[in-house]
Amino acid sequence: MRIFGKAQYRFIERRQVAYVVSGAAILVGVAAMVVNVFTIGSWQNYGVDFKGGSFVQVRFQRPVTDAELRSLLSGPGGAMEITRFGAEDEFVIRAPLSEQQDVEAVARDIRQRLEAAYGGEAFEIVRTELVGPKIGGELQQKAALAIVFSFFLTLIYLALRFELRFGVAAVIATVHDILVTLGFLALLRIEILLPTVAALLTIVGYSLNDTIVVFDRVRENLGKRGGRKEDPVALLNRSINETLPRTVLTSGTTLAVLLALLLFGGPVIRDFALILFFGIVVGTYSSIFVASPALLEIQKRFGLGEGKEAKRRRAPATA
Repeated sequence: MRIFGKAQYRFIERRQVAYVVSGAAILVGVAAMVVNVFTIGSWQNYGVDFKGGSFVQVRFQRPVTDAELRSLLSGPGGAMEITRFGAEDEFVIRAPLSEQQDVEAVARDIRQRLEAAYGGEAFEIVRTELVGPKIGGELQQKAALAIVFSFFLTLIYLALRFELRFGVAAVIATVHDILVTLGFLALLRIEILLPTVAALLTIVGYSLNDTIVVFDRVRENLGKRGGRKEDPVALLNRSINETLPRTVLTSGTTLAVLLALLLFGGPVIRDFALILFFGIVVGTYSSIFVASPALLEIQKRFGLGEGKEAKRRRAPATA
């Protein structure tokens, strides 16, 4: 981290470029969502967890290929997603609901087709999970509420801990991260499952943590002698540069672990690791190029503002 020990990069002066990059990324994501609505019927590729259906894990006693299973299980009930799971002859079959079937019928149909093709002794049903469409809709609502609730709590915490403008800037940066990540999911049509929601909430937490580290240094520099008279652009640049070693080290080690999961973690955790990897990159970018410029713009339009703690420090002592 010695190369960042005396960093003097002018990040804030590049905020116009960052605005263009972020705007383009969000527009591409929105366009992908619109295309998805007309091609797959929804703005995201919702999986069984949210649409309803069956999740069947099957272990075979003899070699079976993915293509063979897809040919066997294809039909009018909807496309089944088949992926390898762990061992070479172990698969996960995700089957959506059709209008003529309920969740129990979907799982029963899979078992009957496998028995007809291979016999009952040739495979073992390791696990079966069933999700109804009503539960899937409720999960979508709860996932959205969880993210919105996290924004609300963050705004309250930062308004009390720092100043209101810090909280608003942090929420703006986090909303940016969520929008860009959702656009990424829509563009690649990554299946949205419950682990995807966990990944999004993890990204929210990481992004907020990284932003708070920068904002904490901004607050410290504001509290120094002459800090509130210093040029805001210079103060923000100095604060970002002073926390840059920590940002690079934390992001770098986190990305290294996620890269290992992507390469060696297998299909079960691959999408989760990919979403987190992308989200950590975006979160690190936003803490520098979105949160801090947003704080500057808020100050320009609404003034410096002081929280309770700052006012208490500046109040004259009483006997």
